[in-house]
Amino acid sequence: MKLTITFLLILFTWIVAAADIPSAQVQIAGAVLAAPAELREGAAVLGYDAQGGRVWLREGKNELVCLATDPTKTAFNVACYHKDLEPFMARGRELLAQKVTGAKRNEIRFKEVEDGKLALPREPRTLYVLTGTSFDSGKVQDPYLRWVIYVPFATPESTGLSTKASDGAPWLMSPGTAGAHIMINPPKK
Repeated sequence: MKLTITFLLILFTWIVAAADIPSAQVQIAGAVLAAPAELREGAAVLGYDAQGGRVWLREGKNELVCLATDPTKTAFNVACYHKDLEPFMARGRELLAQKVTGAKRNEIRFKEVEDGKLALPREPRTLYVLTGTSFDSGKVQDPYLRWVIYVPFATPESTGLSTKASDGAPWLMSPGTAGAHIMINPPKK
């Protein structure tokens, strides 16, 4: 009897979780909104299956990979990035799954790039991030789009950029590291 109740609870939990995962079509529609309009149709999309696991929802026909919003979160958060960044991003997801977060996660990836264990292009590559309070009927509520341009090992001297965070002006984050990147955060409305 106890085994049957446990099984039913597990089955119920799985059914409820599966019901909360948007369809692939909805995930794709939301994920590509971070990309420039002309690149959306051909972008690869990584989303979630009915059990909440990460899966490829669509193969790409251009240089972008887009990530669907996490269905376990209430806020909307999608990103698209150049496909050459995928090994770096995939390693970040792998570390998160291992509960490695924050500075430690970056430290590990940066060291792996420096040691030649993790591929990261030396030329600039772009990441687009779109956030909002929710996503419903194809619309993002309170949308905010920002850009990140990865420029590994860039410094203030090599770019002429400040390392001071700024809304409305580009600035350099993580200078001198494998994860150096230019942040472009428009002022919030």
